[in-house]
Amino acid sequence: MKQRIIGFDIARAFAIFGMVIVNFKIAQNAVTGNEFLLWFASLFEGRASALFVVLAGIGITFLTNKSDQSNDGSLINKSQKILIKRGFLLIAIGLAYTPIWPADILHFYGFYFLVAATLISINDRNLLIAAATTMLLFPLMMLIFDYEHGWDWTSLTYHGFWTLDGMVRHIFFNGFHPVFPWCALLLLGIWLGRQDLSDTKVRNKLLILSAIIWAITETTFAALKTIFQHYNVLEMPAEELDFILSTSIIPPLPQYIIAAGSLAVVIIILCLNFGQRFSDNRLAIWLYNTGQLSLTLYVAHVIIGMATLEAIGRLENQTIECSLISTFIFCASGVIFSVLWLKYFKTGPLEWLFRKIAS
Repeated sequence: MKQRIIGFDIARAFAIFGMVIVNFKIAQNAVTGNEFLLWFASLFEGRASALFVVLAGIGITFLTNKSDQSNDGSLINKSQKILIKRGFLLIAIGLAYTPIWPADILHFYGFYFLVAATLISINDRNLLIAAATTMLLFPLMMLIFDYEHGWDWTSLTYHGFWTLDGMVRHIFFNGFHPVFPWCALLLLGIWLGRQDLSDTKVRNKLLILSAIIWAITETTFAALKTIFQHYNVLEMPAEELDFILSTSIIPPLPQYIIAAGSLAVVIIILCLNFGQRFSDNRLAIWLYNTGQLSLTLYVAHVIIGMATLEAIGRLENQTIECSLISTFIFCASGVIFSVLWLKYFKTGPLEWLFRKIAS
């Protein structure tokens, strides 16, 4: 169990690093510079945050494991109350955080937790059906509602968020990480956490299957995009074809959820294998410590990281080189802080506060 935990926290560390790369790039408007570095940074867009959500689902499984195994109504109710408390706390923190960082994921997390509270007692098969349903509802919603409503794509800003209809639309349909379909990734994580990941055969089977699904999804939609654009089969502008055949985070169509979710599973399994094999390695321990402070570091990368960049005049219209250097400095500082903090305390500062309030 110790090695399983090490692996999960190593994966959390990588998720945080990836989110910092993406968010610093967005905040610094880093769209110029070395083409390879721009391509490298783009690899993390929508993938790091998806990994973070899948890991949150695994965390929910560990939190509710006793109630799931016992089928005891009182234990299930207790677990549901904890999830609801944590959900509302995340919503409150996230909404307070949104004016500072509009691309915040925490308030979305809160709603995912509320959904999870209603589904923690269902079996694995129904859990996957619920995930698939959540994912497939999104394109149906796109046919009914205007996905672009409220968005200014040139600046990636969302207008009318603080109105009732704007907030509902943003949180459930067309925000950065809307409940439909992003909650499917959380449900995938809950399902994954229920598997016997201490068994090497189970891990290898999941690794191979997930890698195949990821590769097929990415190559299939890339090929379809090329073919349709070349032969103009659908008689649609290239921009629209790119929109409906994309595996990128905007819009989060089923192919994005499948690609990002399967890649998240691949990364998690690789981190579990790494954690098991190198549990005494110094680098593994540092990454493990960093993952333990993921909530603290997520908030700090905006409150401290971006505030520092603003103070030194490096927050807007920077090159990708500047953005990645800033990311490296923050992430290295985050690792050092995590290692030193956990020498004296059992949990991170925000992790401790979160558990204190919502346990």
